[in-house]
Amino acid sequence: MNRATETLPAASKTADIARISEIMGRMRLMIGRRVISRTVIDDIAPSLEISHLDVLDAMRRIDGEVTVGAIADAMRLDPSRGSRLVTELVTQGILKRDASQMDGRRSILVRTEMGDRLLKEIHATKRRLLASMLDGWTEDELSAFAVLFDKFVSRFENTYSNDKGGPPLPTPFLAKTPS
Repeated sequence: MNRATETLPAASKTADIARISEIMGRMRLMIGRRVISRTVIDDIAPSLEISHLDVLDAMRRIDGEVTVGAIADAMRLDPSRGSRLVTELVTQGILKRDASQMDGRRSILVRTEMGDRLLKEIHATKRRLLASMLDGWTEDELSAFAVLFDKFVSRFENTYSNDKGGPPLPTPFLAKTPS
């Protein structure tokens, strides 16, 4: 944070936070409708569901061997739902089961060639969609947005990761009941 931001009057910070909250509400509606994922599926892989794309994305974020359990954890799903999604992707030839190099009794998941091609096309389509939304932004605006958006999302990820509930809301925002 720079000095200019630190010295903003409290009223200005409060107004900016309120504005960000409103914008986040609008973005949540777009995310809830899964606009980008639905477009990708319609254009590239109509046989898939949005949750299948989530599995492929979760696999990229897993450190170490990718198992059904690791996918379920990364997606915050119960293991049976994770298993069903993985089985559907294996059936479609997008993923395959393989033996773990660390423990041959354990099954790991890897993308097939078709899965790799699909993932590349999904990412290319997402980037094209984002590029169209960011068309007309200057290089400085894009750079600043990328840094600040990453900082914002990373703070959420670190604060509200998997099982952590995160910190309680500050007291002024909680409804107070008379004693």
